[in-house]
Amino acid sequence: MWGLNKKTGKGIMDKKENYHEMSQDIVFGRNSVKEAIKAKRSINKIFVSKGAKDGSIREILELAKDSRHIIVEVTKSKLDELCMPFGHSGNTGNHQGIAATLSPHEYADISDIIDKAEKREEKPFIIILDGVTDTNNFGSIIRSAEAMGVHGIIIGKRRSAPVNAAVDKASSGALSNMLIARVPNISNAIKELKDNGVWVLAAVQGETSMRETNMKGALAIVVGSEDDGVSRLVKENCDYLAAIPMKGKTSSLNAAVAAAIAIYEKCEQDRER
Repeated sequence: MWGLNKKTGKGIMDKKENYHEMSQDIVFGRNSVKEAIKAKRSINKIFVSKGAKDGSIREILELAKDSRHIIVEVTKSKLDELCMPFGHSGNTGNHQGIAATLSPHEYADISDIIDKAEKREEKPFIIILDGVTDTNNFGSIIRSAEAMGVHGIIIGKRRSAPVNAAVDKASSGALSNMLIARVPNISNAIKELKDNGVWVLAAVQGETSMRETNMKGALAIVVGSEDDGVSRLVKENCDYLAAIPMKGKTSSLNAAVAAAIAIYEKCEQDRER
């Protein structure tokens, strides 16, 4: 419940309610909430700011009502508090007047990703993130991957950005339509993919260009962190290594940009068949 802070005159949330809501997953922003509804994610409540009644908000609320979700009209300050952990420099996350609480994110198994490809009658196309810890990069990679038809993303339990509201916001809601498998060991995950007929390519610097590498068919692309790249052990377990051709003086790319280019190159090669 909300009350009034006698010193500041601002609304404050009851500690029990705050604990309950913060123990759930949160998505915020118009695209993220809309995609969560459309993907039939397990939404507990949708919070909308009083007075936020423009076209895109009305569209989201109509979808929510059709799906019989609970809608709660709240003050902007409550939304600010819910999204504060996902902001920067003391500012709250950019909720755009709407947020939702959901049951904790359910991770997929690698077999779920393989099954998704089979149901589409497609060869598995998977992204493996090795040490990508930045939530904005993670979200951007999810967005590019979903848009280009990737069947799933594999991350490690350690040295990886968590799946949270900041990632969902950075993905513009694409997280709701992407399978994410979280594994204890990336190298073991690569072995499981190979057992399922999937070739594994590591995107690294100084190797044969991706344009000169056969990326057609069942493939997993490993993208490493900006600081360290793909780890030595993971590279040793990959089938082959390839680089994004670069002509300028800049020696490396943002992880999200590198992933998007690699995904596009694979899709272009598949179209050439």
